[in-house]
Amino acid sequence: MSKIAIIGAGMAGLAAAGRLAARGVASVIFEKSRGFGGRMATRRTGDLQFDHGAQFFTARGPDFFAQVSRWREAGVVDEWATGSYVGAPGMSAPARAMAPRHACVTQAQVSRLVRAESGWSVCDESGEISAPGNGSYDSVVLAVPAPQAIPLAASAGARMPELAHVEYAPCIALMLAFPLAIHGPLENWLKPDDRTIAWMARNSSKPGRPADAQTWVVHARPDWSREHLEITADDLRAPLLAAFRAVTGILTEPTHVSAHRWRYALVEQAVGVPCLFDADAMVGACGDWCLGPRVESAYDSGCAMADTLLKSLA
Repeated sequence: MSKIAIIGAGMAGLAAAGRLAARGVASVIFEKSRGFGGRMATRRTGDLQFDHGAQFFTARGPDFFAQVSRWREAGVVDEWATGSYVGAPGMSAPARAMAPRHACVTQAQVSRLVRAESGWSVCDESGEISAPGNGSYDSVVLAVPAPQAIPLAASAGARMPELAHVEYAPCIALMLAFPLAIHGPLENWLKPDDRTIAWMARNSSKPGRPADAQTWVVHARPDWSREHLEITADDLRAPLLAAFRAVTGILTEPTHVSAHRWRYALVEQAVGVPCLFDADAMVGACGDWCLGPRVESAYDSGCAMADTLLKSLA
């Protein structure tokens, strides 16, 4: 039986693994963090939770709409507004529902790929990572941001020059919690005409969220995020909180303030093809950077990657 290593447990990697599994091909997923979903992330702090990455997603194509319908039936996705869907009880819920069907190795910081007669090995700085079948994988899928895929593809000798042309915008996210009784904007989300803030959402307005606090997630504009990307998260809180207060008029002191830096948040320049594949190396790459900055694009790219692999293996 063919065995595939997938680097990255975001939507693209999980979609590829699911498609392969449906065709009887086993895979092992390597993920550098403790959880699943990539930028479909949920930050939990005590009784609070924040969707500090992707805020919602849409479903335009029939394949992804069918998947969203299955998620809704399973209770891991709900509609926030007409045509705008969120994971429930957090944005990472669909990814967590997808992941248990596959062998997953978390907190695995993959640094290189090594090929021998027996197959591919996935390695960190200490050597081969302990995982089922490592050292005998028939193929490797790089389901990570393009800048992270470049050195891994190079270590494998895989030719993917398109990766170098992908461009990202960073995003700094601010997470705020307030008492329920505070008064502020009536909208569940805002795109203010502001130099600092691109988007803000009342996280607690989403279905399935805790109802004991009013929580907000604020995303800074790409240009502001670029300018402040190397500042520590603690030092980012004050200027973003000041901008939030200026936009919303909420002057109440928050009960929680934290910030997160997304270095590869929004794809600005995509490759324009569903996935990349070097048939000689048997190494592929997929992600939203292939088709565009949407959750659906990551899902479609992962499925296309799986279909390409299945044809090659056949």
